[in-house]
Amino acid sequence: QVQLVESGGGLVQAGGSLRLSCAASGRTISTYAMGWFRQAPGKERQLVAAVTGSGYGTYYPKSVLGRFTVSRDNAKNTVFLQINSLKPEDTAVYYCAARSTRYYATEVAQYDYWGQGTQVTVSS
Repeated sequence: QVQLVESGGGLVQAGGSLRLSCAASGRTISTYAMGWFRQAPGKERQLVAAVTGSGYGTYYPKSVLGRFTVSRDNAKNTVFLQINSLKPEDTAVYYCAARSTRYYATEVAQYDYWGQGTQVTVSS
């Protein structure tokens, strides 16, 4: 079992930045691909970033490309999401997820473990 705890969310003005963290416990996550998802009220949960177990491979949907950066520190069992140039439409609960393979995926159902989420609110 892998337990995931997100932190770093909050209220920020448009144009600002946030760095979200996802601390894992229970198992070392170096063999797990990790994903960051977000879910706004009334909308489906969507992938915003993913990273392979090694950290060398990353994926971003076009909607966030250039503003979001995912990274991981396997020695600290932690994954990060740097969000720059925040927009009001980035407002959502952000979730960290782990997949029991080194290779990332893009669908919610392909991830095995989830954190409880951290709220990001961007004011205009």
